[in-house]
Amino acid sequence: MTTRLPLEGVRVMDMTVVWAGPYCTTLLADMGAEVIRIESIQTMGPPTRTAMAHPTDGFMKNAAAHVGGAPDRIAGARPWNRMPLFNAHARNKRSMTVDLLKPEGMDVFRRLVAVSDVLVENNPTETMQKLGISYDELHRINPRFIMLRMPAYGNDGPYQNHRSLGIHIEGVIGHSLLRGYTDMDPSAASQVFMADAAAGAGGAFAVATALNYRSRSGEGQLVELSQAENALPFLGEAFMDRSMNGRSQSTLGNRHPTAIQGVYPCAGEDRWVAVTIFDDRDWELFCTAVGNPEWTTDPQFADHASRRARHDDLDRCIASWSEGRTPYEAMHTLQSHGVAAGAVMDQRDAANDPHLAERAMFEQATQEDVGAHLYPRAPFKMSESPVGIKRGPVRLGEDNEYVYKTLLGLSDEEYAGLERQGHIGMDYAPHIP
Repeated sequence: MTTRLPLEGVRVMDMTVVWAGPYCTTLLADMGAEVIRIESIQTMGPPTRTAMAHPTDGFMKNAAAHVGGAPDRIAGARPWNRMPLFNAHARNKRSMTVDLLKPEGMDVFRRLVAVSDVLVENNPTETMQKLGISYDELHRINPRFIMLRMPAYGNDGPYQNHRSLGIHIEGVIGHSLLRGYTDMDPSAASQVFMADAAAGAGGAFAVATALNYRSRSGEGQLVELSQAENALPFLGEAFMDRSMNGRSQSTLGNRHPTAIQGVYPCAGEDRWVAVTIFDDRDWELFCTAVGNPEWTTDPQFADHASRRARHDDLDRCIASWSEGRTPYEAMHTLQSHGVAAGAVMDQRDAANDPHLAERAMFEQATQEDVGAHLYPRAPFKMSESPVGIKRGPVRLGEDNEYVYKTLLGLSDEEYAGLERQGHIGMDYAPHIP
């Protein structure tokens, strides 16, 4: 194995927010790119950084985990460096601060473009327009420059400036109505952010592809990834059913279009196992695994079609077997006979799962304001490159001196001047609540 990562030598300017964009740049950082977050101490950062600069003890105690889940629910001196949703995708990155609303801030930005390779942003289209940032200008400064834009719905069309989080994108592409339970309306469905994760992976792939093109042509380019359009093909069978048959699908709950499938209760409080039985051969394996109780020979379950027709009755029978076993016992028993089954885990289960432990899914990383914790690692391993967490979650403005003095060549006097003007710091300005 070499000591080099695939994207070493590539510098990425990161102007992303919330999850989709930051996950994209996290994957680029995992592959060795030098990712520099462009942040500001004059305006509040994304809500994943922190909901407020100076949260009260009451807020920290009662807020949802993604905005108040700092260790021990304590804000600390710099709460913006302690929030789990931000820190989950802040590994292997750098951070610098600059006020892009001031002319000298935009001058710093342009100078950084000249010595960088890529800019990634996932804001509404008009955000970049208001800042005066366009690909034409970036290309003029650096002809080899690549810009990835990741708006929710694209950079043209009637939705181009719509503000959307993952839950809104899921609704617009039709995913929300494919989820939930058949006896409940959509308001009962929990939030799912598949589109965010998909956009992060898709964006990283797009950047890698543009870098490959540049290595052959010498030219940079503008890349646009609509988060909605990126996620919609994941629902391809539903859209093809509409296209070919004129049907609009609805939720199946935990069921499968053709198999026997469900999530069944196990021993303990709120413990479950997921089971799928595809065909008659799977049914034979399942019956053997559960010990061939009397109900498995009931004529009403004689073939796959009859079992499908009496799915509710069969569910009750399967539950009578599973409820006497732990999720792991049920999973291992069925898997040992070739039946698709999986324990339904919570975060504690997954963190302690022996398979994930053997594969080192969680790596320890340290950061001054939050301490040492286990973080999910990169979602891939490489035989010839040491992919891993080399640096803990980045703190606001942690790399200001490196960016301004080493990369941009500013003198100590120039650096101090930008500090006085409110561009440089590791703490939000006093006017930020």
